[in-house]
Amino acid sequence: MNYKLLLLFLATSLLGACATSPTGRKQLMLVSENSAIQSSSQAYVQQVGQLKKDGKLSTDAALIKRVDTITGRLISQAIIMRPATAKWNWSVAVIDDPKTVNAWCMAGGRMAIYTGLIVQIKPTDDELAQVMGHEISHALANHTAEKMSVALASSLGVLAVGIATDSKGVALAGAAAAAVAVTLPNSRAAETEADRIGIELAAKAGYNPEAAVTLWRKMNGLSKSNPPQFLSTHPNPENREEALAALVKQMEGYYHPAAEHPVYALNGQPAFN
Repeated sequence: MNYKLLLLFLATSLLGACATSPTGRKQLMLVSENSAIQSSSQAYVQQVGQLKKDGKLSTDAALIKRVDTITGRLISQAIIMRPATAKWNWSVAVIDDPKTVNAWCMAGGRMAIYTGLIVQIKPTDDELAQVMGHEISHALANHTAEKMSVALASSLGVLAVGIATDSKGVALAGAAAAAVAVTLPNSRAAETEADRIGIELAAKAGYNPEAAVTLWRKMNGLSKSNPPQFLSTHPNPENREEALAALVKQMEGYYHPAAEHPVYALNGQPAFN
């Protein structure tokens, strides 16, 4: 294929591969959400299955119940926000790794949280809800597919193969790509978006939005001596606490702690299908 013609194909594909996030932000989307969900499911089963085999999933019943309850309340609100996500195979794994301060959510609601976040940050329930709400928001806003798309667009050779075979995204839209996407840093735009959606989910689920500020203060305090892995994939601009504080004021109409809050039923163990 002529090189100039190839570049024309690339430019045309990139121009036509745009989507709009829940907050109205334009996103590059070479990989469909369905593809990202399928790939994430494969990656999750492989990763969590191996962790289970190696005995690295937490067996702390009280901790698992705490995580499931908080996450279940958030998922209920996520489904109200995006009804189509009721079909997702929501699950959360509690990984027994006290040295790792991290949590993530793949496309399709496949989540994990490391015991290091609990041990080192010592979050209140309200703060833990901010962590999981933020992660769920990455899935709601289709950030996995977006990161996979950016990675795909960054490699002209891979993208050229996709175009030449009329299969855009196929080369990287596999389990490996989904697994890598979890480790890639989110853009500041994506982080701002997840902050906005996450604090709303938490407030609607009955968790104090002010905890978003205290959580990030704890994260920043920890990062001075031992930067948590969480911050490597979640860029932490200096004005984040200020931005979160501004969001707290906007959440007053959503936060009703005394109300009854529905809890999506998680089974205490991550799904393997």
